[in-house]
Amino acid sequence: MSSTPPPSPDPFGPSRVRLRDRFRVRRLPLAGVLRPGKPSDIWFKPASSVVVATAIPNLTLLALGRLDLVMYTMAGSFCALYAHNLPYAARARALAGVVLGMLASVGVAMVAASLTTSAALLVAVGALLAAAQKTLCDATRIGPPGHLIFTFISSATLFAPQAIGQVPGHLALTLGAGAVAWLVGMAPALVRPHGPERRATARALHAAAAYADASGPGRERARPGAAAAVHAAWQSLLATGARTAARRALERLVIRAEEALAAPSAADPAQLRSWAAGLRGTSAVPRPGGVRPEADDELLGVEAELASRAAKGALWRRLGPGSPLLPIALRTAVGCALAGYASLALGVGRPYWALVTAASLYQANVTLTWNRGVQRVVGNLVGVLAFAAIAPLAHLSHAALIVCCLALAFGAEALMGRNYWLGSVCVTPMALLVTEFARIQQPGGLILDRVVDTFVGALLGILAAIAVTNRRAADHIELAIDATDRARARAEQALAAPLPTPGALRPARRGLTAALVDLRTAHDAAAGEWWQRALPDQRVMLAEQAGHRTLAATVRGMEHGECVRV
Repeated sequence: MSSTPPPSPDPFGPSRVRLRDRFRVRRLPLAGVLRPGKPSDIWFKPASSVVVATAIPNLTLLALGRLDLVMYTMAGSFCALYAHNLPYAARARALAGVVLGMLASVGVAMVAASLTTSAALLVAVGALLAAAQKTLCDATRIGPPGHLIFTFISSATLFAPQAIGQVPGHLALTLGAGAVAWLVGMAPALVRPHGPERRATARALHAAAAYADASGPGRERARPGAAAAVHAAWQSLLATGARTAARRALERLVIRAEEALAAPSAADPAQLRSWAAGLRGTSAVPRPGGVRPEADDELLGVEAELASRAAKGALWRRLGPGSPLLPIALRTAVGCALAGYASLALGVGRPYWALVTAASLYQANVTLTWNRGVQRVVGNLVGVLAFAAIAPLAHLSHAALIVCCLALAFGAEALMGRNYWLGSVCVTPMALLVTEFARIQQPGGLILDRVVDTFVGALLGILAAIAVTNRRAADHIELAIDATDRARARAEQALAAPLPTPGALRPARRGLTAALVDLRTAHDAAAGEWWQRALPDQRVMLAEQAGHRTLAATVRGMEHGECVRV
């Protein structure tokens, strides 16, 4: 055998090869970025809610001849966009938190605007507010539209003329409109008190049926989505402690979806879909065959799980040292500041548009941020053309202006779920029209400012995302693998008991399912970073395979009541 070493595959030697293996630069894609997707099954709920919540205060101000105050009421009205996926008890708390968060955001912005006229200082305040709003919305997992509404409203308020004596009155307008939004968001509870839980359960059943129908590689691809749907259903059912008969029936259906996920070959997809169809409307919740009304053994452990969830301090863990949210917060602050200052340097009259454009880009990783940047630019460019067409109609009267804004708000929510750029086509003219409640302006100047700020905000926002690397994304995978291993050990310990019971196995199973969902989320987030050390893909795959084997074993243990070892 020759002792001559093989030539290095890289002309600069093995040291560069090792560096290349350790750190990978991922390409930023263009294919499919603008492709429309399937809309949310409840898209009409936030769309109709924001129209009603906005119309009531706006028409009141129209009657009073004070449309110049619309910006402050819209801050509260836009709170109606949030929390439509939550059960009503949890929604009441979440919407109250959103209203208070909006009140705090506009309060800080109003005070800052009243104390200084320095645009540079106001941009700095806006960037810090945007970073705080992004971090808190991600940490609380409030869901769409996330921090963007807060940033849009607070940034616009920063650059609106303000006197310190006006702040209490303007805050009162925001609070009053927020109270209307809260009532609008809670109103469907009078008709369908368990609507959100029923929808979440139906999604889990449909996802489990699709997983059971699939085969080969298709089944492997469907598994993460099905597991996430089942996990989301449990999140909905465990969001509050109200254990009514209807909720117990829904819990049994989610258990059937879990069983189909663990043992797809034994599942009946047609039956799963039939149960999902039976959850429409307000009829009685379907009951799986062979389950007696008093047979609650399979639900044992839910009460204990509900009690333990409140004590976990999950919010602090997501915000504490080492949180993967902190690099995203830094990206947001840096990108928004750069965009705002660049807009000022170019002499644009509304630097907050560039700031909001940058804030709107930041997602879980650079790849998703890049996708959002492309979508934002395309949507805004089409949107300013839409504004040019709509402006003559909106300028006919104040009532026409209100109607146009309401129609665009509905259209934005109807299209946003299909693709962000489609929603931006409606959001852009609406944002331009909002500036005209105080006074009608020339469309040409507004369009030019918006186009310049769009390009400035998108370019500098993406550059900030690339410059502020997120090395913690890979670290979070390691933590997620460890959490999955611990959850699997707990499930196997429950299985190893002499007489494993559903009351012990089901909470352990739900904990393992949640850990697997978090592991997949952490891996997907890290995989989208453009400059990242090599990811532990093999360890992730092995952890997921072992976890799903244990999930399948828990089903066998619950079915046969015998010890099953993995």
